[in-house]
Amino acid sequence: MKEITFRSPRFLEETAGMPNRHVHLILIATKPDIIKQVPLYRELKKRGHLAVLGHTGQHYSENLSGGMLKEFGVEPDFNLNVRGEMHEIVSQIIGRLGSVIGELKKAGKIVIPYVHGDTTTAMAASNAGFCHGFASAHVEAGIRTLTPKYSVFGIPYADVGNSRNTEYEIRHTSSFDVSAWHAFLRDRKNWERGSLEPYPEQFNTRCSEAATGVHLAPVELDREFMLSEGFPEDRIFVVGNSVVDATEEALTRIGQSTVFDRFPALADGDFVRFCIHRRENCGSDRRFRALYDAMVSLIKDGRKVLLISMTQTERAFERLGLRKEVEALAKKHKNFIFSPVWSEYVDVIAAMTKAAVCATDSGSMQEEMNVMGVPCVTLRFGSDRSESAMNGGNLIAPPVDEKIVKAIIEYAWDNRTMRKAPKIYGKNVSAKCIDAVEKVLAKGEVFRDEEARLRL
Repeated sequence: MKEITFRSPRFLEETAGMPNRHVHLILIATKPDIIKQVPLYRELKKRGHLAVLGHTGQHYSENLSGGMLKEFGVEPDFNLNVRGEMHEIVSQIIGRLGSVIGELKKAGKIVIPYVHGDTTTAMAASNAGFCHGFASAHVEAGIRTLTPKYSVFGIPYADVGNSRNTEYEIRHTSSFDVSAWHAFLRDRKNWERGSLEPYPEQFNTRCSEAATGVHLAPVELDREFMLSEGFPEDRIFVVGNSVVDATEEALTRIGQSTVFDRFPALADGDFVRFCIHRRENCGSDRRFRALYDAMVSLIKDGRKVLLISMTQTERAFERLGLRKEVEALAKKHKNFIFSPVWSEYVDVIAAMTKAAVCATDSGSMQEEMNVMGVPCVTLRFGSDRSESAMNGGNLIAPPVDEKIVKAIIEYAWDNRTMRKAPKIYGKNVSAKCIDAVEKVLAKGEVFRDEEARLRL
């Protein structure tokens, strides 16, 4: 297809001519994809597998993709160059990637797509492969959102989730016991399944799972989720999270970072890194204002705040008319650093070595903070990394009341107990992922009983 660009004009012919029967197709699209998939790509190359790196083009700017690819020293073998609304991106990935996989199939290759987590690319790319009879290796498989049982803690969930109900907050904000909340979140029985947030990520990960032949689960909890949904036990491997490999590698390079030259206020540490970018937070006036107002209150109290602004953040600023206000805050308060997303991963890791706490609605940051021992506050009603809260290093801050959000962040600020939470995402994870795939291939194909099925 003419929209696809290849690193080499003869990429398909050259790949078809390689003696390897299996093509291990590592797919990337967003920053988290690059961070977590490149370690697997390197491991495959190191072991002599035919590894291909494909970019969908979903994140195409320098600060969201280009800079990090240069930092990691990799160049995609092809780019699908997808653009448009969500439904257009999904259809373009399926169509364009499907054509690439189809050409490799015609050449006698067996393609193994490696898809990551809960992204649109994971959902669409696994679909594209499955249409050709190829099942995926799902990196970061099984992540499902759990939500605390607010009513058991004493907060009626209807009040927490109701955008028009402020009675609970007026009566109870001042008495919210964060220490008791921290203890409550550590008990597995105080969580429940059923949330479809984050959107569309929880849909994406479930769809990806259905087209997966090797489920690479970060923690035992994710394995339990998949077993309860009927996925075959012999294809589920608890391997940890490959973000560990990327984070630990970046920690060896923090001396190369220039982040403290650009933002000298961060060099002394003692700051909170704020990130508000989930659709459900940025698309809701009430949720966004609760989080934003909590941040502003911290700034006015003299707390040092780093706000990383992303696409959805900017849209919320425009919709709510906050653009001039946030820029004025940055000019007036030296303790407020307002910045677009950074292009290099080493800068993020270097800065977080100095942070007192991370307040985020991201998924990956919850994992990275566990690796680094930084207290985390998740700005959502629940989490698809609930294991990090049960582990004690992460706190859920429901985005409904600025005072509660602020109180939770202040509690977590350089909290020694949270810093000592055990590391739960493994070591040498990329090697364990490829070990699992090789184990499956030693007995057959990733697409279970492929030849028998295709003879039917």
